[in-house]
Amino acid sequence: EMPASMPEADRRHRASAAFSLSFLSLVFSITAFSSSYWCEGTRKVAKPFCKGDSKGDLCIRFNSPDGNSSQAVQYIWETGDDKFVEKKFHAGIWYSCEEMINEEGEKCRSFISLTPASDRGVLWLSIVAELLYVVLLLTGNILMSVEICYYSSVIDGLKINAFSAVVTVLAGLLGMVAHMMYTTVFQMTVNLGPEDWRPHTWDYGWSYGLAWTSFACCMAAAVTTINKYTKTILEFKHRRKKLERSFRIQYRFPDH
Repeated sequence: EMPASMPEADRRHRASAAFSLSFLSLVFSITAFSSSYWCEGTRKVAKPFCKGDSKGDLCIRFNSPDGNSSQAVQYIWETGDDKFVEKKFHAGIWYSCEEMINEEGEKCRSFISLTPASDRGVLWLSIVAELLYVVLLLTGNILMSVEICYYSSVIDGLKINAFSAVVTVLAGLLGMVAHMMYTTVFQMTVNLGPEDWRPHTWDYGWSYGLAWTSFACCMAAAVTTINKYTKTILEFKHRRKKLERSFRIQYRFPDH
């Protein structure tokens, strides 16, 4: 009794593991795709002139009562770092935001409008690939959940298993291509984008890490699904050989 039930339990365990990895991948990919923290950094901008009673280090004061006009002119034309202020920014596939000087909140712009015209086609390809990645992951999740919940014959389970493996592998390949295309477009935008956006320092943000974690989970789910499929096929072959052997024995010794 035990040996017959063990493979079934093992199959259920592997199917659950593949579904969990695929579901995590889907959640991570949707979160990363909709956020704007793929890249973060700072922009170096000249301090504006202070208006009204505004004080502090984020603006340049002139016409101050304790200094004459020649000192004010000399300070305005000064080229040291004290003339500049660093503004934090973050960018994603859809938009780029940067903090306001002397004001609360952020100013956001469409990232597509910032991309050089020659690279917009690549960015749109990246967006389409990301959307297909999410759709294929969702399809894979549905197939895996059907396989777990729908108590069908092992043959039907194998068919669903094979299809979900193909879909998940395709999703992983599309995800990898999409992430790499976005990385290329962002680097080109840093070099050739508008002057009023180009960052002084930048690095990849948590969304970028989440996107690649999603890809890793997707490939792990694909490997688990393929492994489950292969193991089931090998079990079938092993059972068939045992059955054939027992038939041969019965044929040779019909008395027994």
